[in-house]
Amino acid sequence: MGHPVVTIARELGALGEEVGRIVAGELGYRYADDEIIAEASARAGVSKEAIERAEHRPSLIGRILESMAGLPVEPSVYYAQALAAPRPALPTGYDELIRDVVIETATAGRVVIVAHGAGICLANMNGVLRVLISATPEVRAERVATSAGVTLEQARKAVQSSDADRQDFLRRFYDLRHEEPWHYDLVINTTRLTPERAAALILSQAR
Repeated sequence: MGHPVVTIARELGALGEEVGRIVAGELGYRYADDEIIAEASARAGVSKEAIERAEHRPSLIGRILESMAGLPVEPSVYYAQALAAPRPALPTGYDELIRDVVIETATAGRVVIVAHGAGICLANMNGVLRVLISATPEVRAERVATSAGVTLEQARKAVQSSDADRQDFLRRFYDLRHEEPWHYDLVINTTRLTPERAAALILSQAR
């Protein structure tokens, strides 16, 4: 029968985006992540940044990268400034809009939806394969350190901040106090698996 919709929830550094793109390419499906934000922002008449802020607390890694872009200084300096930067107040009222866009995107079918709590949002929709991509915190931190060019300790803090962000998002948008493995149909640990191997596991269930 197959699944016309695949949702991928992922932790920072777990390679979920890479896995999602492979799955979408192999199935010939759309890859939906940024387009969810773009559609929600168009409907609300606000910037994409406003929707992103509503979804997520500014993560440590995001603040690091923002500081890198704005200040030509050494890593130790921009990291300290990013860590100390105050977090702006989050806009509210966009949660229902984002959920509507996720549902409409899924209803169109033949799509891989990454992030946005799509697996939780679409839990009762037929034909949806809900996947969680995870890995050990240490391996995730090592990947973040390599990709972002920060120290391992900085990356560990980024991973911790991102994990707290995900839980905060799920609580605010879906009233989910504790994310559990049984919220998903398939949980994949990429600590030792390559994105290609992880994608193969998803494809075996999605087709």
